[in-house]
Amino acid sequence: MAGVVLAVLTLGVPAVASGATATSAATPPEQAASAITDIVENAMATEHLRSVILKVTQGDQVVLRQAFGTSMEGVPATTDMHFPNGNVAFAYLGTLLMQFVDAHEVGLDHTIDRWMPDLPEADKVTLRMLANHTSGYPDYETDPAFIAAYYADPFHIWTFQERLAIAFSRPVLFTPGTNWAYAHTNFMILGEILARIGGEPLATLLSEKVLGPMGLTGTAESQTSDVPGPALHAFSSERREALGIPAETAFSEESTFWNKQWGTPIGANQTTTIDDMATTAVQVGTGSLLSESSYEAMTGPNLVGFGSADPSCVPACRVLTDALNFGLGVVRNGSWLVQTPSLAGYSATMAYLPSQEIAIAVVVTFLPAAYDAQGNNASSALPIYQSIGALMAPNDAPPTPNG
Repeated sequence: MAGVVLAVLTLGVPAVASGATATSAATPPEQAASAITDIVENAMATEHLRSVILKVTQGDQVVLRQAFGTSMEGVPATTDMHFPNGNVAFAYLGTLLMQFVDAHEVGLDHTIDRWMPDLPEADKVTLRMLANHTSGYPDYETDPAFIAAYYADPFHIWTFQERLAIAFSRPVLFTPGTNWAYAHTNFMILGEILARIGGEPLATLLSEKVLGPMGLTGTAESQTSDVPGPALHAFSSERREALGIPAETAFSEESTFWNKQWGTPIGANQTTTIDDMATTAVQVGTGSLLSESSYEAMTGPNLVGFGSADPSCVPACRVLTDALNFGLGVVRNGSWLVQTPSLAGYSATMAYLPSQEIAIAVVVTFLPAAYDAQGNNASSALPIYQSIGALMAPNDAPPTPNG
């Protein structure tokens, strides 16, 4: 359930997957495809992956675009399959916010009381704080009541008001702007405010101002959990404990059409393709729709060293490092700009290294063996991204928290 957060906060996986070797010099793009294939095939075996779909580009050159494994038994995964993109949508919201800043319609330090005055600390929380998780708002996704309700009915479509009520059933974690804590609540609220600023539904604004101009043709929003065909199917064992299934009993269930809207603002529940995810990495990573100043505000390492592991909000509060720090809708992993959605049996990573124009997009699904006896899953798309990054840019490889 906490996959979106944990996938980001566990960047301490090895920078090179077992069986792959980083070199002191970058592997030329024309020679990298075979090495990337080795990385993927090794990860599939060691991480118990059902499928991997990826696209790696450098500049205008496609290094590798390939699908591995199966979507369902007897159905091969293909590169045209659709899958949920989760918090990749946060990068679109960050872009939309900065477009409004560029148009002088709002400022990042405008407080949110002008749009939602009844929220706690609304006269202190700014648009910037929502976008970089420094508001102090508690994360509804970590509330035990939300987790229990989600696992009881993973198809339930959560409304804005339902999520808001759960989020603020607990007190604000800290004075706004004084610490850092990841919270889906922030982007849920930011999405509502952006719709009010733009005077149209968020889905319409994103389509007209972000997705269309970026050239995305396979990314679609849904008010339900529809996945357009051909769909990459996913399977999960994460409800094992919630359903009381003994550890010794085999258990896996299809999770393809579970509700995905719980983690994104109303109007930003999206599915995508590997081509669109790779294009997004480039478009966001280059700031193609933004002014230079807005691009820097959105993607710069502006929070390195900020935050503290305050005992009053463990484990949410933390110090941000070079290996893991947040912009406005994007995550920085060293010099790489990333997002790492992980939900309902899917895990993905999109990443871009501006200095070398390298884009990596990867999505994975899991076999039952990826889950432990409690239904937890430590596997993700991150080791594949980090291994490819180390292969393609060994002198600027994705760092881990331990260096």
